[in-house]
Amino acid sequence: MGGTERSAWDPAFTEQVVQRLGPAVRGWFRTEVRGIERIPATGPALLVANHSGGMATPDVLVLAPAFYRHFGYDRPLHTLAHYGVLMGPLSLVMNRLGVIEANPENAVVALDSGALVLVFPGGDYDAYRPTSTANVIDFNGRTGYVRTAVQAGVPLVPIVSIGAQETQWFLSRGHRLAKLLRLTKFRLDIVPISIGWPFGLSVFFPPNVPLPSKIVMEVLDPIDIVADFGDDPDVDEVDAHVRSVMQRSLDRLAVERRFPVLG
Repeated sequence: MGGTERSAWDPAFTEQVVQRLGPAVRGWFRTEVRGIERIPATGPALLVANHSGGMATPDVLVLAPAFYRHFGYDRPLHTLAHYGVLMGPLSLVMNRLGVIEANPENAVVALDSGALVLVFPGGDYDAYRPTSTANVIDFNGRTGYVRTAVQAGVPLVPIVSIGAQETQWFLSRGHRLAKLLRLTKFRLDIVPISIGWPFGLSVFFPPNVPLPSKIVMEVLDPIDIVADFGDDPDVDEVDAHVRSVMQRSLDRLAVERRFPVLG
């Protein structure tokens, strides 16, 4: 399945989407992407980022235009996404944009082909983190991304973002509510509760429009796992190092911000 999804990537279609949506995203969120040149110029790599903004997460819409402006459209950026994003006719559009289902097999196959792969280890858990912990790197104990990089023999490239968690007020992930509604059997562990515009209180639905918060993303230096941790690295040790590097960067970006939303 991963091979079929990857082969569906359409550079011309991707360029059209980026050219049409890119200016709107930059204008609404006043985006700034730093350090894009730190992504290896050639060869595969696993890009590891924190996830923000809830249902309307703008992470890929912020990063992808900067990536393609720098590297052009001869090199795909594959994003790993929850299977729910790839259900029905929407999957055809997502696959043409380089989105593939998030599982280790797909990631390794894509990396083995020489591609760049973007992963958000924290997934929905991270994207719906409460406003009180907006500037905390938390992958919910998920370390599979490290195993994927080790298996594929590729560097990890950490990426941090700040601002999207200010697009609305996130109150709770709603773990208890998800269990009460027995949604966990559908791989839905959260029913997030937030307050935003124009609907006010939202319990997953209706989705509010993201406030125009300034979003800054920063690409950090690649991490060579074998060089730094040896031929048989401890996965938990690597994960702790990656998160600590990302947390230091996020702390620095947080210090730069003067006001919520305004940046």
